[in-house]
Amino acid sequence: MTSAFLFAFAKGFALSLGLIAAIGAQNMFVLRQGLRCEHVWPIVLFCAAADASLIVAGANGLGSALALVPGLATALSLAGAAFLAWYGVSALRRSAQPSAMVVDRQAGMTLGAALAGTAAFTFLNPHVYIDTVLLMGAVGTSLPSDERTPFIIGAASASFAWFASLGFGARFLAPIFARPVAWRILDLAIGVAMLALATSLLRGVLAS
Repeated sequence: MTSAFLFAFAKGFALSLGLIAAIGAQNMFVLRQGLRCEHVWPIVLFCAAADASLIVAGANGLGSALALVPGLATALSLAGAAFLAWYGVSALRRSAQPSAMVVDRQAGMTLGAALAGTAAFTFLNPHVYIDTVLLMGAVGTSLPSDERTPFIIGAASASFAWFASLGFGARFLAPIFARPVAWRILDLAIGVAMLALATSLLRGVLAS
């Protein structure tokens, strides 16, 4: 590999990891499914593939095209806020029901429902488009054509590494979450975070 390839790869990897390694709705959902050991591989692969697709699209100029669509950002924000509010209220309800906090007593989520939830957290979040299509896309399009591919590979690799670490690393916290109170605290934190994110999206719409 040439130094230019490695530099572009590292640039994409670092930028992608810096943008996605934050507490957000998608990451919390992946963490919770990892703790439950439910459909972790499909969820991780879906998240990584979605990020890779958006990064490729952004690096090939989709960001500039989307910026010209009137009302798109507002529509995404409203849809995302509604979904996050619903999920936040659901999490708060779970936290108020101690018997529902024990993993073995829960009726497991089907693969279809898990992927549907993953898709919603991914594509109804306006920030995912800002991070992947606009920000990473802007950096990708500014690179020479021979560096664009390694940049995309590096960014996609960081996404896969992050979600795999989050989903499969969660099992090391299993002893803590063997106690019902830990699940209550987690769902309470998720509920509050989701409602805060929904409020933030609505404020952004009202301020624009």
